[in-house]
Amino acid sequence: MPLAFLGAILVGTALLMLPVSRAGEGSASLLTALFTSTSAVCVTGLIVEDTPLYWSLFGQWVILGLFQVGGFGIMTGATLLGLLVAGRLGLGTRLVAQAETRSLGLGDVTGVLRLVLLATVAVESLATAALTLRLHFGYGEPWGTALWNGVFQAVSAFNNAGFSTYSDSLMGFVADPWVVMPIMLAVILGGLGFPVLYELRRQPARWARWSVHTKITLIGTAALIAGGALAIGLSEWHNAATLGPLDTGGKLLGAVFHSVTARTAGFNTLDVGQMRLESLAVNYVLMFIGGGSAGTAGGIKVTTFFLLGFVVWAEVRGGRDTTAFHRRISHETQRQALTVVLLAVTVLAFATLALLAMTELPLHDVMFEAISAFATVGLSTGITAELPPAGQGILIVLMFVGRVGTITVATALALRSRRRPYRYPEERPIVG
Repeated sequence: MPLAFLGAILVGTALLMLPVSRAGEGSASLLTALFTSTSAVCVTGLIVEDTPLYWSLFGQWVILGLFQVGGFGIMTGATLLGLLVAGRLGLGTRLVAQAETRSLGLGDVTGVLRLVLLATVAVESLATAALTLRLHFGYGEPWGTALWNGVFQAVSAFNNAGFSTYSDSLMGFVADPWVVMPIMLAVILGGLGFPVLYELRRQPARWARWSVHTKITLIGTAALIAGGALAIGLSEWHNAATLGPLDTGGKLLGAVFHSVTARTAGFNTLDVGQMRLESLAVNYVLMFIGGGSAGTAGGIKVTTFFLLGFVVWAEVRGGRDTTAFHRRISHETQRQALTVVLLAVTVLAFATLALLAMTELPLHDVMFEAISAFATVGLSTGITAELPPAGQGILIVLMFVGRVGTITVATALALRSRRRPYRYPEERPIVG
C-alpha cells in the first residue's frame, strides 16, 4: 500500500508540473506539484496555491483524479488488509467471527472492489445532482459551471479530500443547507468506512446483529459530531469573525458542519484563522481522532480511540476483561490500539518541534497545521504557504505517514502477533 500511494503521488507530481496544468504562464515548481499531489492522493486538502486560480481546468481534473484514486484506494486497500489479518486467525475463530458479525470472507475480494465502487458512484452521483441543481437555480451558475463545481465538491466530499473550486472553500455557503447538507452527508458516509457501510447495507435495522466495530463507529461518530458542534457553537456563538453575524439557524448549521468537517473532511464554512483558542483546541481533538476505519477519513480512527476508552473504564472498575457491547476485546487489539496512538503522538511531537525550530509562528498555529496534515484533514489557520520549503516537506511526510502509516502499522502489528511457548515471571512496576 505505501508503494502504491507513493507511485500515485509521483505520477500526480509529474502531471501537475506540465505547463498545461497551470492557469498562468510556465509550470508549477517541483515542491508545489509534489505538495499538491501528496495532499490530493492522501485526501488531505492542504494547499500552497489557490486551487481555482493557480491550476488550469486540466490541472483541476488531475487533482480530482488523484483524490478519487486515493479515496478508493484507501477504502479497498484497508478493507482487503483487514481480510488479510482475518486470514491469520485460526479456522475455528474465523468461523465464529463470521457467524457473529456477518463479515466479509477471504474469497470476497472481487465483491469488496465491486461494492466499494458502487458505494462511491452512488454517493458521489447523488451529491453531484443536488449541488448542481442548487448552484444553477440558487446562484445562477451556468449549467456547465454548476455541473463542474458540483462534481468536484461531491467527489472531494465523499473522499474527505477538502479540495474546492472556490477560493474561500465553502464560506460563501455557510448558511445554505441545500449546499452544506449534501456535502456533509457525503463526508459522513465516506468517513464511516466500507465495513460499516457494507454491514448497514446487509442489515440496516438490526442493531443486535451488528458487529462491535459497527456499533462503536456509529455511536462514536454521532458523539463526536454532537460534542464537537456543541463545543464549537458555545465558543464561537458571539465571535464576529465566525458565527457571530449569522442567525440562529445559520449558527447551528455552521457549528454542526465544522464539527463534521474537522474530522478530516477539510472543507470550511468558517474562517479557521479567526477562531478562538478554545475552538482550536476542540479541533485538535476532532482532527486527531478522525473517522472510521477502512474509510476515506484519517486520524487514529474512532474505534481506536473508543477502544482505549473501554480499556480505561475496565481498569477503573477493576474488571478482569475489557468488554464492549457484551463482547470481550482481545488483549492483542488493545495493545495495537495503544501502539497506534502512542506512535501518532510521537510523530506529531517531533514534527511540531521541528516546525517550531524553523519558524517563528505561534505554537497553536503550528500544532494545528501538524495535526491537520497527519490526520489528513486539510483545515489550516492560513500558514501553509508561509512555511519554508523544509516545513512544507515535513507536512508532505506527515500527510503520507498519516494516510498510509496507521493502516499499515496496525496491519503489521496484527500479522506479527504470535504466541510464544514461554512466559517470563510477572512483576508490577509502580504506576502513577
